[in-house]
Amino acid sequence: MRNGLYSIHMHMLDGVKGRDSGVIILRDGKLLGGGPYFWSVGSYTVGNGTWKGELTTNQHTPLADPFLRPLSGGQEVSSGFSGTFADDEAEVFGTSLVGTKSLSFRATLKRLADD
Repeated sequence: MRNGLYSIHMHMLDGVKGRDSGVIILRDGKLLGGGPYFWSVGSYTVGNGTWKGELTTNQHTPLADPFLRPLSGGQEVSSGFSGTFADDEAEVFGTSLVGTKSLSFRATLKRLADD
């Protein structure tokens, strides 16, 4: 993974309805990102075409639609992920721990700019 600014698009798996998009900065094993409602910080390690890491996500703004509710219920969420990368794109699969529930997700990243 090259250092830089990436777009990220996340989709929940296992029949759970949910998705999120935003941006994330990857720099020397640290990640920092967010979108209109959530922010995340964490770390990652890189292998030969693979990478893995962990992140913590929090909500900073209530959802605009009062009929929608975040999967996290507004609480802090810890996640772990692993995946592959090539050129300016990456894909990861991971698990988020929301209270006592584990939720699986898939995310795709695309590099937008160097850091």
